[in-house]
Amino acid sequence: MPTLRFTDNIQRHVECPTREVEGARVREVLDAYFHTNTRARSYVLDDQGRLREHMSIFINGEQLRDRTHLTDPVPADGVVDVIQALSGG
Repeated sequence: MPTLRFTDNIQRHVECPTREVEGARVREVLDAYFHTNTRARSYVLDDQGRLREHMSIFINGEQLRDRTHLTDPVPADGVVDVIQALSGG
């Protein structure tokens, strides 16, 4: 089962503990996680279900390609990392 992790800077805003969830594509993995953590969903995805601009997802260290439909495949033993882009000067 894939593992879904969120960075500490996201967890300052919404509790998102690391979990193993079922899914073969990023959308399925996220939906399985958000089924039990609905507050995290609105922080990561917009109202159309797309990845928010200030968020990034990596699958086994490779950046997500499909930010709209989230169809990138996730291996059964994969690690999906959700990170928040930070900016500053």
